[in-house]
Amino acid sequence: MNVIWLIILFSGTTVMLFTNPDGAIKAMLTGANNSVNLALSLLSTYGFWLGFFALLEQTGVSEWINKLIRPLIRFLFPGISRESEKYVSLNMSANLLGLGNASTPMGIKAINSMYEGKDYANTNMIMLTVISATSLQIIPSTVIGMRIAHGSAFPTSFLFPSIVATVTSTIVGVLLVKLLSRITKKREKKDALPVAVKLSKGKNAV
Repeated sequence: MNVIWLIILFSGTTVMLFTNPDGAIKAMLTGANNSVNLALSLLSTYGFWLGFFALLEQTGVSEWINKLIRPLIRFLFPGISRESEKYVSLNMSANLLGLGNASTPMGIKAINSMYEGKDYANTNMIMLTVISATSLQIIPSTVIGMRIAHGSAFPTSFLFPSIVATVTSTIVGVLLVKLLSRITKKREKKDALPVAVKLSKGKNAV
């Protein structure tokens, strides 16, 4: 994939330099400037939210949030540790409030705490990724704030369809993960059965 992106970037830049060199150089300089501004903006944003959630952890608010939605978390993420529960609860709470910048750091910490040392993602890691991607939002505060900043006369007019869309996508995503997880476990049991039979026969022969 990296090679494909490199080919696309190199070929596109080469064509632009020969067809419209002034526009190409201007676009590259503008893009570099915008990327630096975006990086600094994200750095300050994530720094703020990481500090905010660290404050929640120190004051014990994160534990209260965790206890509130623990039954749901244990259903969606069976077998995860208490540390993972805490990060998942903060991630889901931030998503519900439409604070995407706040949910990302907690999602990364949750994924790291779920890591089992294998070369592939486990079901709980996939579930969290799906829930974060569908982004169930009851109060999409970030979008509302952006609409207000751009002078929208009705900044919350999209609220109902947004809730319906995110609820539907989240439910469908969760059901698919649960279904595929069960299918995978059944296949693993079927594959493990012949191996167990062979091992038992070998022991009996000895």
